Amino acid sequence: MTEIINFIAENRQMIYIILLSIFVGVEVIGNVPTVLHTPLMSGANAIHGVVIVGAIIVMLNCEIENTSGLILGFLAVILGTLNVVGGFVVTDRMLEMFKKKK
Repeated sequence: MTEIINFIAENRQMIYIILLSIFVGVEVIGNVPTVLHTPLMSGANAIHGVVIVGAIIVMLNCEIENTSGLILGFLAVILGTLNVVGGFVVTDRMLEMFKKKK
């Protein structure tokens, strides 16, 4: 229990920043009009390319004996790729709705 209290005391500013960012994120996303949700989410999904690059870097620096690190890195690459591709698919479908019909 004292370890938890010491951790909180040592990292108080970081905890405040995380809590404030959660509240700001909820307020910002909660006030977005419905029409803008799809383009914003597709852009946010494209940011997951950073997750993919980070996971690849972690896997490159991971030792061969560290199988849990390699497995988690591989899962991060797969799930990040699925999220990026899914975001672009949703954006493409959304843009198809606005094209004029022939």
